[in-house]
Amino acid sequence: MESINSTLLTEFILTGIPYPLRLRTFLFVFFLLIYTLTQLGNLLILITVWVDVQLHAHPMYIFLGVLSIIDMAISTIIVPRFMMSFTAVLTPISFGGCVTQLYFYHFLGSTQCFLYTLMAYDRYLAICRPLHYPVLMNAKLSTLLVAGAWVAGSIHGALQAILTFRLPYCGPNRVEYFFCDIPAVLKLACADTTVNKLVTLVDIGVVVASCFSLILLSYIRIIQAILRIQTADGRRRAFSTCGAHVTVVTVYYVPCAFVYLRPETNSPLGGAAALFPTAITPFVNPIIYTLRNQEVKLALKRMIGGCRT
Repeated sequence: MESINSTLLTEFILTGIPYPLRLRTFLFVFFLLIYTLTQLGNLLILITVWVDVQLHAHPMYIFLGVLSIIDMAISTIIVPRFMMSFTAVLTPISFGGCVTQLYFYHFLGSTQCFLYTLMAYDRYLAICRPLHYPVLMNAKLSTLLVAGAWVAGSIHGALQAILTFRLPYCGPNRVEYFFCDIPAVLKLACADTTVNKLVTLVDIGVVVASCFSLILLSYIRIIQAILRIQTADGRRRAFSTCGAHVTVVTVYYVPCAFVYLRPETNSPLGGAAALFPTAITPFVNPIIYTLRNQEVKLALKRMIGGCRT
């Protein structure tokens, strides 16, 4: 044990994902632009939801504001470090930094899963039970549900971080990935990782499968209700209110399932898929919600008009 402890790692090197060297500068600038627009877009959504009083009456936009916070945070803990892999020298990440990155990624990622489920349930109540909606989904309840999502996400992230870093890491220290994630880090452990892999598969599988099943069930009921609407304009408006959420859920869940619910997760294709929940989804969420959501567009116009006045 003493010989193992004497060689425990104090830092890791994130190698990033394979790319042609001639594209190094382009990729650095591209992801810098993606990161900047992600922060600005989500900040704009957050300010709009915060400032516009008319949106406060709709719990859906409370969820949307929280989603913007999560998108900004996930992008911040992943993308700047990822951009460093496009520089000439690979800068190490400390052991504590790796633990922190893994914890916050799974904390925020699982919270986002729960939040998407709450947003689907909110749309189900608004469309399928419109008369009871103000009672069943009020501001107090939506706040409690969001708080519950944060707590559950924190527990999930802590469980994954503790299980991963309770193992000894004594070399090598090159993580063949663009951030400290469970499958890539476990490959460097100097101990048996069978239990960790099983718990990770079951834990993440349960979270993803249960959230996705609840979302799917909600939208089955929503579609059934929409098809019963007599007018074409009514059906169009109902589908429009749900279209943005369906789009972002698809963009988020499909890559996550591809990354974590396969036997071999640390591959170039898996790394490319992991870019969606970490960099692409946070970037496209504000675009989707502003282009597909009429109330958000009107709120933006009111806010811009007020600023001009």
